[in-house]
Parts: sequence; C-alpha cells; structure tokens
Amino acid sequence: MSKIEPSWDYYRTFLKVLKEGSLSAAARELGLTQPTVGRHVDAMEEMLGFPLFTRSPQGLLPTDAARALQPYAEALAATSAALLRAASGQQDTVSGTVRISASEVIGIEVLPPILAELHVQYPDLTIELSASDAIEDILRQEADIAVRMAVPSQDALVALHIGAVPLGFHAHRRYLDRRGTPATLADLSRHSLIGYDRETAAIRAIIARTPGLPDVRFALKADSNLAQLAAIRAGFGIGICQNALAARDPDILPVLADGFVMKLETWLVMHENLKAAPRCRVVFDALAKGLRTYIRPPEIMAAQ
Repeated sequence: MSKIEPSWDYYRTFLKVLKEGSLSAAARELGLTQPTVGRHVDAMEEMLGFPLFTRSPQGLLPTDAARALQPYAEALAATSAALLRAASGQQDTVSGTVRISASEVIGIEVLPPILAELHVQYPDLTIELSASDAIEDILRQEADIAVRMAVPSQDALVALHIGAVPLGFHAHRRYLDRRGTPATLADLSRHSLIGYDRETAAIRAIIARTPGLPDVRFALKADSNLAQLAAIRAGFGIGICQNALAARDPDILPVLADGFVMKLETWLVMHENLKAAPRCRVVFDALAKGLRTYIRPPEIMAAQ
C-alpha cells in the first residue's frame, strides 16, 4: 500500500462507481469524463495495493475488499456533506443548509406544507429532504434532523416526543359501494386487502397486538407505504394508512375503526452538537409544531 493517502475525489468516485456499476454512469452522475473516472479508480487501486472492481458482462463488480471499504467511504461522504452544511450556516442570520430524514409517507405527504411555511419565514434556508424508509444515522451526520417512528436509542441525540400517529383500515367509497363494508375483522378474509410484500419486525408487532386479525391473503402486495396509499385511493381494496391522511379525502372512509387500533409513536431527533446552530434550531422547532398539529389538528383539540 502506498504511503500517499488517496484524494477525497477518489473516494467520491469510488462510491459512485459502486452505486452505478459502470464508469460511464458514474461519470454522468459526477459531471466528469469517463477516462477521468477510470483514472481515479486506477489511482486509488494503486495507492491501496489491491483491485476494487472486476469487469463482467453486467458491468463493474466490486471486490470483497471494495465492499469492506464501502462503509468507511460512506462515512467520509456523510462527514463531508455535514461539513458543508455546517459551513453554510456560519452567519448571524438564519441561513444555510439543513438535511432532514423522514419516511416516505411523512416526507412526501406531511412535511411539504410545513417546509413551505418555514421557507416563507426563512427564505435563505436550503432544505435537503431525504424521504426514505431507510434510517439515516444522525450520529454519523447522514442527516441533521430526523423524524423517527421509534424511540431513539443512541446517546448524544436531542430527542423530542411528538406524539402518536393513529393508523387504521381505510378504503375508497367506490370499493365499499362495490364490495360492501366489513363488520368484523373476520370479514376481511372476504375482501381485497392491500398489504406488505415481506414481513418485518414492525409488521409482526402489529399482528401480535391484533389477536383477532384473520390469516388473510393480500390481493396487492407492495414494499412501499406510498404505493399502498395510492392503491387505497384508487379503490383497489382495504389497506392501512394514517388516519390524518385519509381524512383529507372525503371519499376515503375508515373501516373497522373500533376493531383495529394502531399508533406510531413519533420522535424528532438531532445531534446535540447542532442544537445551538440557528439554522437547525428553527427547522427543529417548525417541524415539532407542524407535526404536532398534523397528529392533533386544532379541530380535535377544540373538541376535547
């Protein structure tokens, strides 16, 4: 192995080739030429003293050594991005970049109006929104702020409990007019159900908390909660979604509201080192206010 440390540009290129599987695709993503990307990979291999990729009909395949280096290169990328976000906010005014991590449903269906209002107040803020069910690590600085549907277990995090998001079975009015409305959980076995394509720990917990849930066959399986929500809206069948989202459409009706209760405890988290950063503080506070209003809208609060 060479005593010369590989340039950060090489690590960035290495990660992009890992993701894209070819020099040409990585070059397009990085805005570089294909020969430049090839030189970066060759130089990194020479400095490290072992090959990172092998050529195949499917493109460039990473070696075991490349896979072993991947998490460290990803940590470098996360740190570099976090450094740039921190540098962008080193002013007296609220400005700079804040990266938010949230699930698909929350990121796409819930956060945009909250962020739109925030933008009116702080137009110099730039928001990076990562809407994915994959959890980004706050401690590794993959995001500045995260909306989590589980109790944070890591130290060195500022965690605020927002409340519980209620979920339930729902279906479009068209479907219920066509197939009827189930009166009991057992009736679900005679309906077209929308559900998951693989059983996760969270799903097993739902099943355990609902002993009367029948052993059903899903007519549509999707690993995306957004895809399941879209199928409910299209009138495909009965599925589980957040009550507040269903309430936005008068044609999406609750099903078995008294027979099935599920809640997602929701937390807002950020690294404790960022709590004094003005750009992060205002975003954190705006998300807390907006999410609490989403979970418990003013009309519900007034009725209690």
